[in-house]
Amino acid sequence: MDALINSLTESELELVRSTERDALAALDEDGLLELHDRVRRARNKYVKLYRRQAGAQVAESGGRGKANPVNQRNRDKAEVIEDALARVSRQLAVMAKASAAALKQERLASARRERNTAPPRPATARRKATPGDQRPRQAPDSPGMRKRQASSRGAGARRQAVRDAR
Repeated sequence: MDALINSLTESELELVRSTERDALAALDEDGLLELHDRVRRARNKYVKLYRRQAGAQVAESGGRGKANPVNQRNRDKAEVIEDALARVSRQLAVMAKASAAALKQERLASARRERNTAPPRPATARRKATPGDQRPRQAPDSPGMRKRQASSRGAGARRQAVRDAR
């Protein structure tokens, strides 16, 4: 792995070094997001390159097994970048979780400050409800509901007609 890292280009090496623990610790959440985006794009580039060249090599070599060693360097590069992406993703998840916890604490503290702290009102005796005070039941008026009600009414009328016929 070290031999491959030493053979990376300067920009690739800089990208991999920027994903080391010390470099990641110095970044804030926005910086991590930008780095994650850069590393993900690099990973996609090398994976695509590996797949494209491996597919072309199969036709020339006559099989996937024979084409495998020719494209080893591209596969290893993609793996190094994938490991770097995993490091950045883990650190980003840690930062996002901490940020979410801080926002939650802030929201809860704000809700505690805003809640009603007035003394409770004295309890008053409730008056009894009279039948005239009650509202009639408001059933939802939809075509399906009307159909069910009409069906139920019709079934009741048919039952009553059978009884009356006896």
